[in-house]
Amino acid sequence: MSAPTPDLLVPDLLVLGGDVVTMDASRTVWRQGGVAVAGGAIVAVDKAATLRARWPQVPVLEAEGGLITPGLINAHQHLTGDPLVRSLIPDRQSSDESIFGWAVPIHGAHSADDDELSATLSAVESLKYGTTTVVEAGTVAHPRRVAAGLARVGIRGAVGCWGWDIDNAPYAAPADEVLARQQAVLDALPRGGLVEGWVTLVGHDLASDVLLAGAADLARRRGVGMTMHISPTEADVAAYLRRSGRRPLLHLADLGVLGPHLLLAHAVWLDDAEVAALLASDTAVAYCPWAYLRLAQGVSRAGRHAEIVQRGGRMALGCDAPNAGDLPDIHRAATLAAGLARDMSLDAHRFGADTAFALATIEGARAIGMADRVGSLEVGKRADLVVHDPRSAPFLVAGDPALHLVWGTDGRSVRDVVVEGRVVVRDGRCLTVDEDALRQAARESQAALLARAGITPRGAWPVR
Repeated sequence: MSAPTPDLLVPDLLVLGGDVVTMDASRTVWRQGGVAVAGGAIVAVDKAATLRARWPQVPVLEAEGGLITPGLINAHQHLTGDPLVRSLIPDRQSSDESIFGWAVPIHGAHSADDDELSATLSAVESLKYGTTTVVEAGTVAHPRRVAAGLARVGIRGAVGCWGWDIDNAPYAAPADEVLARQQAVLDALPRGGLVEGWVTLVGHDLASDVLLAGAADLARRRGVGMTMHISPTEADVAAYLRRSGRRPLLHLADLGVLGPHLLLAHAVWLDDAEVAALLASDTAVAYCPWAYLRLAQGVSRAGRHAEIVQRGGRMALGCDAPNAGDLPDIHRAATLAAGLARDMSLDAHRFGADTAFALATIEGARAIGMADRVGSLEVGKRADLVVHDPRSAPFLVAGDPALHLVWGTDGRSVRDVVVEGRVVVRDGRCLTVDEDALRQAARESQAALLARAGITPRGAWPVR
C-alpha cells in the first residue's frame, strides 16, 4: 500500500474504479483501485473504495472497470517535417531517397508556424494513443515553437535543435555556432519543466569530433539529456570506419561521448565490442522497430536490442518519423519489440509482454532519465496516467493486464489521459485544442508546404 497522505493535503482529482497497473518495483496491480492526485503529483494509490471514503468531496474521473496505467514513454519521435506530409512519402524508395527527395526540401520549406502546427498535431495524436512523454528527435529551425506546440496540448516532452557541422550539408554550421544553439534551447527550456530542453545532434557521420565532444560536455555540465541517431543501417558503420578506423560506438567511447546522459536512437548494427561499450557506459537506446521494418534496415538480421535489455541495458521504445513508423503508438512498438525478440531467438520463453510493457513505461522512463518523475504510478511521482475504455472491443473479455496491454490491444482503446494531474483527453477527445480547427489548419498548411517545397505527391493508386 502507498504511504499515508497527510490529512492537510486534499487531492484535486481521484481516478477510480479500474485495475491500476502501477509498474512499481513489485509490478503491483490494484484490483478496483484508484489514484489520488494533488498539485500534479500522485499522493495515494489504493483501493477505490478507500480513496472515495477518505475524500468524498473530491472530483472523480471514473474508470468504470477499465485499466489505469502509467502514461507511455516515446523516446524518439520526429515532430516536424514529416507530420504535415503524413502518408504521402512513398514506401518504395530508399532511405536516401526519402531524406533528400522529401525530408530536406520539406524542412527547408517549413515556417515557424508549420513547426508549431506539426508538433501540435503529433502531440494530440500521441496523447490519444496513451503517450504522455515524448522525446523529440530534433528539429531544424524553431525548437521554441515546437515546445510551444507541446505545451499547448499539454504533453510532457524534451525538445532540441538539430546540429551538424560537416561541409556541404544542408543547414550545417560551425561547431561553436551549433553548440550556442544548443545552449540557447537549454536556457529557454529548463530541466524539470513540462517541456524541457535537450542537447540534440542529428548524429550519423554528420558531426565533427569537436562537436560530438562539446555536445556531451554541455549535456553533462547542464545535467540534461543528449540524443542523436546512430547505426540504423550499415552506412554509419562504414562511414566511421573510413573516418576513424573505428566502429561508431567505439569512436564515441574514445571521445568520451558515451554515458548515462546519452540516448542513442536506433543502434541496430552493433558488434560485440559496441554492445559491451554501450553497457559499460550506461548509455541508453531508443528502439523504433516499426521504422526498421518499413525502411528495410535489417533489424531482424542484425538487431540486438533484446540482448541489451536482458543484459541490463537502458532501453526505451520510439516511433520515429511518419515516413518510418507512421503511427505514434507505443503499444504497437511494444508488441513488435516482443514479437521480434521471440521470433529471432526461436524462444517462446524470451521477452514476454511484461518486459515489453516495462520498456513502454518505467524502463523507458529510466532510459530517458525521468524515472524519478514518470513511468510508474507511485506516490511522489507526477500524475501522468491513462485509462483504457472497458467498453472497447479488446476489453469485452478481461485478461491478464500485461498480456492484454501488449498482445491484446493498442492505443485505440485509450479513453482518458491525465498529464501533470490535468485531464487532457476525455472520452477519446483532446480537451486542450479544437481538433476540427486543427484538422483544417493541417490540410491548408500541407498544401502550401508542398507547393513551397516543389513536391507533387504521386499516390500508389490512380485517383479519378
